[in-house]
Amino acid sequence: MYAIIRAGGKQAKVSEGDVLDVERIKAEGEMTFTPLLLVTDDGTVISDRDALAKTSVTVEILGENRGEKVDVFKYKNKTGYRRRQGHRQTYTRIRVAKIDAGAKKKAATKKAATKKAAPKAEPAEETPVVEDAAVEAAAEAATEEA
Repeated sequence: MYAIIRAGGKQAKVSEGDVLDVERIKAEGEMTFTPLLLVTDDGTVISDRDALAKTSVTVEILGENRGEKVDVFKYKNKTGYRRRQGHRQTYTRIRVAKIDAGAKKKAATKKAATKKAAPKAEPAEETPVVEDAAVEAAAEAATEEA
């Protein structure tokens, strides 16, 4: 089973036991995410917002670390313009402890069962067609001649 979660404006595919770095989260201990998509072990894909609202991905925060340094250097030829700047992004390392989808499976099957059990609408009764008066008169004249 795996889920797609949103953390720090980015999306990540996670399964139980995964360790990954996400944008900095100012929290300690455990945290829960609501997944954007959930794929169960039997291959069922859950993407309905109402169904996903009942699921959760529990993560354990392991600590913070910093990414590689990014060097920014601006230069213009023959003008003496040089600017040097660096940046290191702070990341939070998390471990996915549990993906809870137990209530979702039952709700999804219950919803599918109610859709199948719903009776189909019966076709509307046909209304008699009212013809033009001129057509009726012509039909009567034809029957009188015969």
